[in-house]
Amino acid sequence: MAKERIEHEGKVVSVDKDYIAVEILNKSACAACHAKGVCGASDQAVKVVEVAQDIQTLTEDYQVGETVNVVMAPSMGTQAVWFAYVIPLIVLMASIGVFSLCGAGEVLMGIGSLGIVALYYLGVYLFRNKISKIFTFSIEKQVK
Repeated sequence: MAKERIEHEGKVVSVDKDYIAVEILNKSACAACHAKGVCGASDQAVKVVEVAQDIQTLTEDYQVGETVNVVMAPSMGTQAVWFAYVIPLIVLMASIGVFSLCGAGEVLMGIGSLGIVALYYLGVYLFRNKISKIFTFSIEKQVK
């Protein structure tokens, strides 16, 4: 059975009229290990997610410091993988093929292909506001 949603516990760090900022602790698989204090391989990162205010969040009245659940659909993770890894790989392989068919040398092929992938990521950055509308999060109060 597929998971219907992805949840992360977080803490509200700011609330304004448009967004609620929630800080979540992104843990790796070894973050809960008893030896993490002496191991350099464990990685934990604090991430801040902005959740747009909507009717539900306005009626719930969230406060700074409150512990909440940040919720997203699993399909958004798949879409993020496509934007971040799959499409750039396809662009890279296609550009290598085109440069190769044109008879470009290896150096030009490598630099040109990486430049085209860099342009892809620049496009993603420039359209980040439109892309952010695809990846929406919601929050809910934790049940005690």
